[in-house]
Amino acid sequence: MLESITENLTNAIGNITRGKLSEGNIREGMGEVRKALLEADVNYDVAKAFCDRVTEQAVGDKVLKSLKPGEQIVGIVYNELVNLMGPVDHSIAIRRGETSIIMMCGLQGAGKTTTCGKLAKMLMAEGAKPMLVAADLQRPAAIEQLKVIGEQVGVPVYWEEASSSTPVKVCQNAKKAAKQQDCNVIILDTAGRLHIDDSLMKELIQIDNKLMPNQVLLVCDAMTGQDAVNSAKAFNDALELDGVILTKLDGDTRGGAALSVKAVTGVPIKFAGMGEKLDLLEPFHPDRMAQRILGQGDIATLLETAQRHMDADELEAQQKKMLEGKFDLNDFMKAMGQIQKMGSMKSIMKLIPGMGQLSQAMDAMEGMDPDKDIKRVKAMISSMTEDERRNPEKIDRSRRNRIATGSGADPAEINDLLKQFKDMSGMMQQMAGMGMGDRMKAMREIQNEAMNPNSRSMSQGKQRSKRGETTKDALREKKKKERQRQKKNRKRRK
Repeated sequence: MLESITENLTNAIGNITRGKLSEGNIREGMGEVRKALLEADVNYDVAKAFCDRVTEQAVGDKVLKSLKPGEQIVGIVYNELVNLMGPVDHSIAIRRGETSIIMMCGLQGAGKTTTCGKLAKMLMAEGAKPMLVAADLQRPAAIEQLKVIGEQVGVPVYWEEASSSTPVKVCQNAKKAAKQQDCNVIILDTAGRLHIDDSLMKELIQIDNKLMPNQVLLVCDAMTGQDAVNSAKAFNDALELDGVILTKLDGDTRGGAALSVKAVTGVPIKFAGMGEKLDLLEPFHPDRMAQRILGQGDIATLLETAQRHMDADELEAQQKKMLEGKFDLNDFMKAMGQIQKMGSMKSIMKLIPGMGQLSQAMDAMEGMDPDKDIKRVKAMISSMTEDERRNPEKIDRSRRNRIATGSGADPAEINDLLKQFKDMSGMMQQMAGMGMGDRMKAMREIQNEAMNPNSRSMSQGKQRSKRGETTKDALREKKKKERQRQKKNRKRRK
């Protein structure tokens, strides 16, 4: 996601901030920034106005005469990106004693029906009782698809035979059915077309006039770039949209739609679809998106994802074992399982500051796939006996050969795994007793060691990186100084 715009934009800003700043090289550099935005399929007028605003602020005396003008320019770009996409109100008003109506519209293929299910699941988690309404009587199998999604989410679906009803009648009857079934939100899955036409707009306007929905949300495919922005403008002119939901934002999107929609239409992006699963709908945060675009990661989303998918009790139990020095290979495999619940390793890495470029480097390097490496490690651990997992020091040459045969690995890989586990468990034990600041610093060092792009993957028998050795040396030195300090204290007491 957004790899191209991130790389081009950070390179352009880097060229501006490299060396002594002047008004001339700022203006020249902003030309590169505009080119990066246009290559990302950002609307031309939006890109030009954005660069003009940044240039106007950047060439002022306050920036040029500051101690760190480069950081000032990055800050200006960040703030302008946030302003370009925000502000956003994620709330969906649900009034007590009333049936709130959410009308979903969009072109065919944008993922509207799936997004209806995602929105219903999200509203259920917030205490609402939604009902899905199959108001798309045009597309074959649209009703069946919504019924399947409703069953997966666990919400009722109202539908009528397409041959004996109309979209407006379906929506009106659904409102009555929702009251009977004690549902306080109905989500209308309206029909789409391959392109905007008069018949589609007339149908949507008719539903809008008869049902008077509380929210009208447009579902746009982020991968269609400027087409998504153009369709958003057309829908907004006809219906007065309350918000946009961008789908497929986890795919190979260039970022143009995300940066242009609000500026062109005045309608904010409320939510973003981050995958096919029905729980992968997230509130759209302009500040977090700006951080990702500038290659600064997204720690807030990472922590929210961890809280949503990880077992807090299990994490606490593992931390306790680390402090006691009882963290074994069983716990290591559980920890990897918890991380996998959050998504692919590459998607997680993109949320960690400074790790997005590493993910791109892995894509370019043959054989570098952290998700495959995790599966391979789990296969090796699964081939061990329970006693070997609890006491890995018992694994000798003959046992290594047996485990290698059972997991389809090489004995050298088993040896590497045991060495890395020993080193990592020692570092994790020390980290468990650190403060949050020191712990985050140590985590970054462990990630640098484990995922150095210049090292070979585990499946190729990767060697330790110099950075990893530095990390371990630093931890050993810290431990040595702590022992010396304790020894001095004992002598002093005597």
